[in-house]
Amino acid sequence: MAPQADFSSPIAQQLLSERKRRELLAQKNLPKPSETRIITVSNQKGGVGKTTTTVNLAAALAKFGMEVLVIDIDPQGNASTALGIPHSQGVDSIYQVLIDQLSLADVVQPCPDIDNLIVAPATIDLAGAEIELVSLVAREQRLARAINKYAQHREEQGLDQLDYIFVDCPPSLGLLTVNAFVAAREVLIPIQCEYYALEGLSQLLKNIGLIQRHLNEDLEVSTILLTMYDGRTNLSSQVAEEVREHFPDEVLNAVIPRNVRISEAPSFQQTVVTYDPNSTGALSYLEAAAEMAERKRKAS
Repeated sequence: MAPQADFSSPIAQQLLSERKRRELLAQKNLPKPSETRIITVSNQKGGVGKTTTTVNLAAALAKFGMEVLVIDIDPQGNASTALGIPHSQGVDSIYQVLIDQLSLADVVQPCPDIDNLIVAPATIDLAGAEIELVSLVAREQRLARAINKYAQHREEQGLDQLDYIFVDCPPSLGLLTVNAFVAAREVLIPIQCEYYALEGLSQLLKNIGLIQRHLNEDLEVSTILLTMYDGRTNLSSQVAEEVREHFPDEVLNAVIPRNVRISEAPSFQQTVVTYDPNSTGALSYLEAAAEMAERKRKAS
């Protein structure tokens, strides 16, 4: 008589849980938004998983069949690296779009690993853009105008409307980030489940409030994603509970765990969704992307 499977161990229970989660995801048919959702991913606190969240949500939504553009406006260019996009000095990038008013159509590149995903890369030239933007006309609206012109270009060329645009910001609140806030309709804030998680968040929200009042009244904090969650610690649970208490409508149910595969993927110039699609990290980002797509935006 064959021995019965033992599902009582923690590892077995985790595997069973993940199998059920994958089955639920496989049944999903995500709705395409009626108009392009432009989402700025921002948190001036470093090390919260901002770029990781940007590229993996974008990759996950593209895997679900959405047309996605990632705009990298962080001079470090980490989003460009993770998506396998060349961004050495001399490559036409978002710098030329903001400073020289080059068309986005001339700088976007297809992601080599993922269909439906295109990227406007960042180069080190962006490091000086904060200073150069100061003296330019309409300095806060340059990215917004470029995105609008690119949407017109796609329509004229008979290309599909973009479903999502993600803007990956530098960990600061300078003119590059202001451009991202003015261009977007939504802000996604990744918050790590660690001590000091909410540190600096009040300043970020204050700045978003200033943008709403003076430059973009349609901007809203639509999504907060908990990252680096470690279910073995009380601290992660406490931080998650505190964030949900403060932002009950914005926090996604999906959380992103601490996961080795998520950390390894960028060194292979990939997202975790392509690097190890069967990993817990990939599953969590797919769930977060699906939840984002299914959520209705709050009424203004």
